[in-house]
Amino acid sequence: MYGAIGANKRNTILIMAVFVGLLGAIGYVASLYFGETSIAYWVIGGALMYAVLQYFIASKLAISMTGAHEIQKKDNPRLYRVVENLSITTGMPMPKVYLIDDPAPNAFATGRNPSKAIVAATTGLLDIMNDRELEGVMAHEMGHVKNYDIRVSMIAFGLVSAIGILSDIALRMLIFGGGNNRNTHPAVIVIGIVLIILAPIIAMLIQMAVSRQREYLADATGALTTRDSEGLASALEKLKQHSAPLKRQSTSTAHLFLNNPLKSGAFTSMFSTHPPLDERIKRLKKNENKF
Repeated sequence: MYGAIGANKRNTILIMAVFVGLLGAIGYVASLYFGETSIAYWVIGGALMYAVLQYFIASKLAISMTGAHEIQKKDNPRLYRVVENLSITTGMPMPKVYLIDDPAPNAFATGRNPSKAIVAATTGLLDIMNDRELEGVMAHEMGHVKNYDIRVSMIAFGLVSAIGILSDIALRMLIFGGGNNRNTHPAVIVIGIVLIILAPIIAMLIQMAVSRQREYLADATGALTTRDSEGLASALEKLKQHSAPLKRQSTSTAHLFLNNPLKSGAFTSMFSTHPPLDERIKRLKKNENKF
């Protein structure tokens, strides 16, 4: 378990390096075409500033986009006490608790670090889960907080967004801008255009891989916290039966949720940031004795 967390942190550094490499490649292609080497530095610097901005405001954006509202213990004692007990069990700071008025069963965690964390659940989740299952779900979300998945998710989201925006700008500049460096070989331009087109797709696939692995790790962390993998497995079984898209759904916040909150379809299934529920349930049951 702790080895997986350590590997998770090391992989995070590698993934961030790949993102920066993609940004640098976009800037390098633009600098070759326009004959100005400083463009690459401006591209990387601007993208990193954008990612930092996203890092500080992403949690507020997630709250506003999902329609979640903060609650206190008197507003929903059941949900609040589950989170409070898990906070005491794990020795982590008590996160802010939010509720989403939506019949679709789901939950998410966000924030920059454990001391700034937010956990949220939908009214639909509270309606269908018993206390044991609800504890398993919220332990999963607290697992994201404990493993710093919430921080990595926000950084990755900011960098993916930056790559998408910069790729679009660079492509328009190459096609319509009219470069100053006429000695650039046409093959370089073609390769550059292909790279710029593929960069957002590569970034999205990396984000998807990161998110899927972190869901498995949060499942394991939650089960280890409660010593009850069957409770979380039962909750995931119910999600299979009652799964539904959120009323206020967004691809930019989908990776934060316990289960894919988007309307089902071939495209969303192929590029989902969430592993299949059946596989998650299988892993929990297979490792039940280890927890």
